[in-house]
Amino acid sequence: MKKSAKKAVERRDCCEPMNAQAMRGKCKTDLSVGEMAQRAGVAVSTLHFYEAEGLITSWRNQGNQRRYAREVLRRVAVIRVAQRAGISLAVIRDALKALPNERTPTAEDWSKLSARWRADLDQRIQRLTGLRDQLDGCIGCGCLSMGVCPLRNPWDELGRQGPGARLLDPEG
Repeated sequence: MKKSAKKAVERRDCCEPMNAQAMRGKCKTDLSVGEMAQRAGVAVSTLHFYEAEGLITSWRNQGNQRRYAREVLRRVAVIRVAQRAGISLAVIRDALKALPNERTPTAEDWSKLSARWRADLDQRIQRLTGLRDQLDGCIGCGCLSMGVCPLRNPWDELGRQGPGARLLDPEG
């Protein structure tokens, strides 16, 4: 068996639960930045960005190469799923920092985090649904639908609240 193929088998075997005990001493516990990027399905620059934003951490080995703990894979997965749901990185960072010792989220942690974000997502869905339903008649400020606007925005009352589409984002 080729040397590289043997390493791949060892690495794969050490991560399978039934072989965990037998392979404990042989299992590679840290990942290089390239390995982490490949396993997580993100660009190396994304990992660097997440680290700069305080979302994940790494350390440097004796050769000054960046290394990640294997559990950082789960943190990256949580970050990616939350981002796809529209959660801001600041909110994600705060949620991860709130975990005891900033540990990698467990399934129970994820359940609690996603429950916290559900209300915000529901509000955004409601706002977007309202916008979608009004999209053909008004863009939210009335400036392009003068025939309809006097009913929704008589005497341009919304104009006194500030510039832009006031009805689009009521939080403004």
